[in-house]
Amino acid sequence: MQADTKILVVDDEQLTRQCLSSYFEEEGYTVFCAETAEQAESILNGEAIDVILLDIRLPGKDGLTLTRELRVHSEVGIILVTGRQDEVDRLIGLECGADEYVTKPFNPREILARTKNLVRRVRHCTEAKPTDALPQSFISFDRWKLNLDRRQLLDQYQQQTQLTEGEFKLLNSLMNHAGQVMSREQILDQIRNREWVPSDRTVDVLIGRLRRKLGDDPANPKLILTVHGAGYLFTPKPIELA
Repeated sequence: MQADTKILVVDDEQLTRQCLSSYFEEEGYTVFCAETAEQAESILNGEAIDVILLDIRLPGKDGLTLTRELRVHSEVGIILVTGRQDEVDRLIGLECGADEYVTKPFNPREILARTKNLVRRVRHCTEAKPTDALPQSFISFDRWKLNLDRRQLLDQYQQQTQLTEGEFKLLNSLMNHAGQVMSREQILDQIRNREWVPSDRTVDVLIGRLRRKLGDDPANPKLILTVHGAGYLFTPKPIELA
C-alpha cells in the first residue's frame, strides 16, 4: 500500500519537514512538502493526497482554517501536528474536522502507525462506490445505520453522513458499551493509543461533533446522555445487520 500512498507534510519549520519526509520516504511512501497553506492547496489541486500532516501554526492562512476549508469538500485524512501548549487549538482543530493530532516533539513511529490506520479508512471511503456489489457491514441503532466499511452514517432516507476517524472510533466505542456509563478516561483508552491527561477535552469535543451529526440536541440529548461526574451513556441498543 505504501508505494501508491501520498503524504503531504505542511510545516513552516524546515527541520520538521525534513524529519517527517525522510522517515515516510524510507517506509516507501510518496511524500510532498509545503511551507504554507497556500502551497499545500496548490499540491492538493494536482495530487491525490491520502493524508496531510498539518502544523496548526503556519504563516498566513493557519492550519485550522485550512482544515475547515478542506472538510467542506474533501475526505482527505488530516493529522494535526501541534505544540504541547496548544490544547485549545487542538480542540478547535478536532471541531473543524481533523482526524487525529500529535504533539511536538513527536515520535515518528507513532505518526507512522496513525497514518497507516488513517490511510486504510480514507481508502475505504474514497474507493467504495454506492454501486459496489461487495458485502458490507452495518450496525443499526435508533433511526440510523452505521456502515462500518465506509465509515458512514445513513438515516432513514438513506442520506449519507461521513464520519471522521475520531468520530467513528468514538461511536464504535459507545456502541460496544451501550447501556453502560463510560468515563472520559475509558473512552480515551478505547479511541487513542496514548496516555490521557486529566485536562484532555478531546472526548467532549468529539461527543459534540457526533451529537450534531446524529441530530441529537445537546440541550436535551436522547442518544448520548451526559452523566454528570461520571461520563457518557449511549442509550440505543445497536443491532448488527446481516
